[in-house]
Amino acid sequence: MRKLPQTPISRRGFLACSAASGALIALHPYSARAAANQAHLRIMETTDLHVHVFPYDYYADKPVDTVGLSRTASIIEGIRAEATNALLVDNGDFLQGNPLGDYIAYERGMKDGDMHPVITAMNTLGYDAGTIGNHEFNYGLGFLEKSIGGANFPIVLANIAKKQGATPREDETLFKPYVILDREITDGAGTSHPIRVGIIGFTPPQVMNWDRKHLEGNVQARDIVTTAEAWVPQMKEEGAEIIIALSHSGIGAAQREDGMENASVPLAAVEGIDALMTGHSHLVFPSADYDGQDAIDLSAGTIHGKPAVMGGFWGSHMGLIDLLLERDGNEWRVVSTTSEARPIYQRGEDRKVTALVEDDPEVLESIRPEHEAALDYVRRAVGETSAPLYSYFALVADDPSVQIVSIAQSWYIEQMMMGTEYEGLPILSAAAPFKAGGRGGPEYYTDVPAGPVAIKNVADLYLYPNTVRAVKVTGAQVKGWLERSAGMFNQIEPGATDAPLLNTDFPSYNFDVIDGVTYQIDLSQPAMFDREGNVVNEETNRIVNLRYNGAPIDPEAEFIIATNNYRATGGGSFPGTGDTIVFEAPDTNRDVIVRYIVEQGTINPSADDNWSFAPMEGTTVLFETGPKARDYMESVALDIEDAGDNADGYAQFRIKL
Repeated sequence: MRKLPQTPISRRGFLACSAASGALIALHPYSARAAANQAHLRIMETTDLHVHVFPYDYYADKPVDTVGLSRTASIIEGIRAEATNALLVDNGDFLQGNPLGDYIAYERGMKDGDMHPVITAMNTLGYDAGTIGNHEFNYGLGFLEKSIGGANFPIVLANIAKKQGATPREDETLFKPYVILDREITDGAGTSHPIRVGIIGFTPPQVMNWDRKHLEGNVQARDIVTTAEAWVPQMKEEGAEIIIALSHSGIGAAQREDGMENASVPLAAVEGIDALMTGHSHLVFPSADYDGQDAIDLSAGTIHGKPAVMGGFWGSHMGLIDLLLERDGNEWRVVSTTSEARPIYQRGEDRKVTALVEDDPEVLESIRPEHEAALDYVRRAVGETSAPLYSYFALVADDPSVQIVSIAQSWYIEQMMMGTEYEGLPILSAAAPFKAGGRGGPEYYTDVPAGPVAIKNVADLYLYPNTVRAVKVTGAQVKGWLERSAGMFNQIEPGATDAPLLNTDFPSYNFDVIDGVTYQIDLSQPAMFDREGNVVNEETNRIVNLRYNGAPIDPEAEFIIATNNYRATGGGSFPGTGDTIVFEAPDTNRDVIVRYIVEQGTINPSADDNWSFAPMEGTTVLFETGPKARDYMESVALDIEDAGDNADGYAQFRIKL
C-alpha cells in the first residue's frame, strides 16, 4: 500500500497508521484508484448530537455504548485515514437535548466568552463547518449566539433572517447563509490543487411556531427550497466548484410544497447542489427506512441523483459521502459518488449492544468538568413519590408517568388563569409519553422507583425543554384532538386473535392523553387522521363515551387545555391547535413538574384510568413493550397476560379487549 498523503483539506492532519490499534487502514477505492487529474473528497457528517458528547445516559445515570460524540470521534480518525482528502461538518441540533445541555442553559449559563461544552468538543475534532438545527433556538437567541461564539469553524444558515428583503439574497440573515472554503486537494498522483467548496445551511421554517417565544419579532423564516434556489447560483458566481447543502430537514415527500418541514427531497433537485447532508428525523440514510420513496435510489445512496446521507442521532452514526472529482479545465466536477452511515455500535440477535469503537480520550477530557457538574445537577432530590413512575404501559392504559405531567400542568394553568377572562372555564390537560420504546429500543422507557425524585427523574419524565401553553377549545375540538391521538392504534377486526395493536408509523409523542374527561377508544373503527394529520375518514368515531363531569361532552362547550408550545402551535397537526393559544408561559414543562413536586413534597402519581379501550368480545391484540414491564403488569387496569419476547428484545403482552 502506498503511503497515505497528508489531508490538507482537513485542519486536523492524520496518517493512516496512527490509529490506536496500529492496524493498517484500507483506502477507499476512490483514493486508491484516482488518476492524476482525479481526487477523492470525503465529507463526514454528524447530525442531531443533542449535546451527547459523553457515552452517558444522564436520565438513567449510567454509561451507554449507543451514544456520544466521543465515540463517533474515535472513528473520525480512521475514516479520515481512508480518504486522501476529507471535510468534517455538523448538521445541527447540537445545543439541546439532554441534561448536560439543560445544565449549561439553566444552571451555569453562558456569559460572553464562555465555552459551551459541545462546541469545545467540536473544536477539539477540527470541524470545517456546521449549520443550525431547530433545537438550537430552544434557549433563546442570546444563548445561541454566545454558545456558538467560541466555534473555531463557520456556522451557516440561509433561511432565517433578522430582516427579510424582497428576495432571499436581500435578506439580513441571522448567520452567514453560506461559506466558501478555500482548500488544497491532493489528486491521485500526489499533486495538490486549489479547490473552492461551498457550504450552505437550512433549518425547518416551523421554528417560528415551535420557538415563537424566542423568535417572533426577532427573526423570520423562509422556505428551504426557495432560499436554496436564490443562494446557490450566487455561490456559483463567487467561485464555488462543489456545493454541499447542510439540510437540517428530513427526507420527506418528493412533491414540493411551500414551507415544508422535511424538504430534503425537493432540495436535492436544486441545480448546483452536489451533495446533501440531512438530519432532523433521527433516522439513517441510506437505509430500508426509505425504501420505495420517490426520487430515492437506496443502492446508490442518492436523492434526485445527488449523493445524500443522514447519520442517525446522538452520535450513533457517522454519515459519509465520498466524491470522486475530476479536473475539468480549471474546475472540479463530480464524476462518481458513494454514501454510507457508519455506526458506533451494533445490536446482536439477542438485542445486546456491542460497541464497535472506543472513546476519543481527548474529546472526553475536553469537557469532563462540565460533565461532572451536570451529574451533580441531575442527582439532586426535589421530593418523593409514593408510587413508581413508569411508562411501559403508557400506550395501552392510563399511565403514572403521563399522569404526573398532566397533574402538574393543570395545577400550573389553574393558577395562571386566575384573574383572566378565562378563569372559570374547565381546565383539561394533554400529555404524551416520550419514552415508549420505538426507535429508542426495548430499554427506552421511564422507570422511577418509589422514593426520592431527583431532577434527572423529572428530565426522564419530560425529555424536552418545552414551555407550557394553554389553548381554548370546544368540546368538538377535544374529541378531534383525541381522534388524532387514537391514530396510535391499528384498526382491529372484531374476533381477531393476537392482532398487532400499535401503528408503528405513529410516534408516541403524538399519543396525547387528555385528563379531565373520560373516554373509550373503539379499535374496530378506522383512524380519522393519517400520520401527517390529514383527515382520511371523516365519519369515523374511534372516541366513544366521551364525558365531562360524568355527562356527554357538549360540542359547543369551551375548555382550556394545558399543553406545551410544540403542540399548541400546531406540532402534530391536532384539531384545536395552531391559533387557539390564550396563555404562553415563561416556564418549561419540566420546571413546572419540579415546582409541583417540591410544593407537594410527596406526590401520588397513580393513574386515574380516565380512558380505556371499548370492549370487543372474543378479540385479543398483542402489545410490545420493555421486558421490565413484567414488574408492573399486575397494577395495570387491563385483562393482560405475558406472551413472551419477540426477536427484537421487546416483551409481548396479550390484551383481551
